[in-house]
Amino acid sequence: MDFPKIAESDRIARLEPRPGKIRVVIDSDTFNEVDDQFAIAYALLSGDRMTVEAIYAAPYFNRRSTGPANGMELSYEEILRLLELMGKPHEGFVHRGSKDYVGKCLEPQRNDAVNDLIDRAMASSPDDPLYVIALAAITNVASAILIEPRIIERIVLVWLGGHALSWPHTREFNLKQDVPGARVVFDCGVPLVMLPCNGVVSALSTTIPELDRYVEPAGKLGSFLAGRVRGYRDEPQHMAWSKPIWDMAPVAYLNDHRWTPSILTPSPVLNADVTWSVDGSRHLIRCAQQVDRDAIFRDFFVKLAAFAG
Repeated sequence: MDFPKIAESDRIARLEPRPGKIRVVIDSDTFNEVDDQFAIAYALLSGDRMTVEAIYAAPYFNRRSTGPANGMELSYEEILRLLELMGKPHEGFVHRGSKDYVGKCLEPQRNDAVNDLIDRAMASSPDDPLYVIALAAITNVASAILIEPRIIERIVLVWLGGHALSWPHTREFNLKQDVPGARVVFDCGVPLVMLPCNGVVSALSTTIPELDRYVEPAGKLGSFLAGRVRGYRDEPQHMAWSKPIWDMAPVAYLNDHRWTPSILTPSPVLNADVTWSVDGSRHLIRCAQQVDRDAIFRDFFVKLAAFAG
């Protein structure tokens, strides 16, 4: 498929941290784990930096769903629960997404989330792009690109997906759910900020004692978030256990890029065996190299306490 050609200088300019307030949408498999809830709350609590215009429910399939369609529906319901706790209306704000993956036939999924993303992107401009925070399988975003390729000229995609480019494989949950969809975003030339999981964002961990101290006391929202982490393990014993809150990293990057130091690097080639290859002639993406765990959690705890106050 042919995609619009973006000049490398323009792509690099759009991958530079943008000052001022930005417009964002969030694509999330919210019930898949416990970290999406933190990320959505963090974005909504960061109103001085970003305006969240819409939230999309994304598909997932693991032990917490019976299939990708069920995962999407469970995520939609979890988003509504979270918004209710935060006193946020959901009408016209939360959209159901894909019930299946793009898959090897590159069949774009058509649904409310994909349509909304296309509409918002096409109403944007290269000078004022829409930031797409992707916290799930990239199906909704890849579908929108396949249906309307011109959106790559008007968005910046910030995706938690894959492992570090030095990792022996990239069979990370978000990426491996829809490998062909992931290949679309790495190949199409969209300005992409990649937050790798193992080797980078895996450092963004918290513990039950820390949550008990800084999150649990923060009203109904804090109790909900802490309870989600506490209930994540089957065993009641949490001694010497920590949990990465992976999905906060893309929000943190947009709040303050210094908390997620990154480099420009050629977009990796996603191989059939779900490993990386490097081709220095490919277009550039921005890839995070580390996370400042303490700064990110400190910012979140302060904002959560202010909300509860």
